[in-house]
Amino acid sequence: MKRILGILILLLVVYVATWIFSDLTTGRTSFLTGFNQENLLRRTALFGILGIGVAFVIITGGIDLSVGSVVCLVGVGFPWMAVQQGWPVWLALGIVVILPVLIGYGHGLLVTKLNLQPFIVTLCGLLMYRGITRGFTGDQTAGFQNELKGLRWLANGEIPIYDKFGIPVPLIILAVVATLAAVFLNKTIYGRYLLALGNNEEAAKFSGIDTDKMKIIAYVICSSLAGLGGLLFVMDTNSAQPVDFGNFYELYAIAAAVLGGCSLRGGTGTIIGVLIGTALLQLLKNMIILVDQIKPNIEFAVIGAVILAGAIGDEVAKKVVAKRNAAA
Repeated sequence: MKRILGILILLLVVYVATWIFSDLTTGRTSFLTGFNQENLLRRTALFGILGIGVAFVIITGGIDLSVGSVVCLVGVGFPWMAVQQGWPVWLALGIVVILPVLIGYGHGLLVTKLNLQPFIVTLCGLLMYRGITRGFTGDQTAGFQNELKGLRWLANGEIPIYDKFGIPVPLIILAVVATLAAVFLNKTIYGRYLLALGNNEEAAKFSGIDTDKMKIIAYVICSSLAGLGGLLFVMDTNSAQPVDFGNFYELYAIAAAVLGGCSLRGGTGTIIGVLIGTALLQLLKNMIILVDQIKPNIEFAVIGAVILAGAIGDEVAKKVVAKRNAAA
């Protein structure tokens, strides 16, 4: 809880600092415009969905590096099937909904039944899914053009509040996903099983928990939410190139989860923490773009620093707890 409070305070500090250095010191209004605030909320919602999925895998002590490529496979594959190839929309939607579930199930089986390292399994997925996408599209851009406007409202629509501001629809979708995820993790026996598995897998097995099943569930959730994110991302942008769509999105998701309190060792993590971590990352990205004193090409340096800081904090926290237990 203290870590969540700390990251929330940091979010508020960065928000105020971005406002001061982008608007007040330059004499122009860019950060607090309705357009920028809506865009910030929309991007936070889209990446928040990915972060929640990755959090489930990290809680079990695993990792999923294939998130960005699943986003690419679904995000490019859907308009390619529904528009470029002229397939029925219901069929294309059915495929891109079922496919991520099967991908997550496959990851879980490889990790649990063949005892492969999650890093290796999902790294191979990162390479394979993007390569497959580039193969069936011939590296050509896939997009909606002027079709499926009603469906695309789920990603680029908004619910007006007043004249120059509205709530992005993806934010509502994120709220639903986050609520379901929080209830699953904190209020169900399966959520407690996931946390127990991450804390001590051997002890979880001895207590009767089907650890293989729980790992598979975590990977299915992660890939399914990556698929949902892929759909929303491409509906928001209207088109996607298989060579770079979704690049490094797994890093944003992992960084948000770690920043929000998910231990890379597994066993700890909260959904609200992931949401705050995602918001902070997107705010930092917005700050890099808007503040003239910051070079715009250091975005990935910031993400790397966030992940490293999270890993260091995790290690320090572990040693502090160990010393307290020894003293007691």
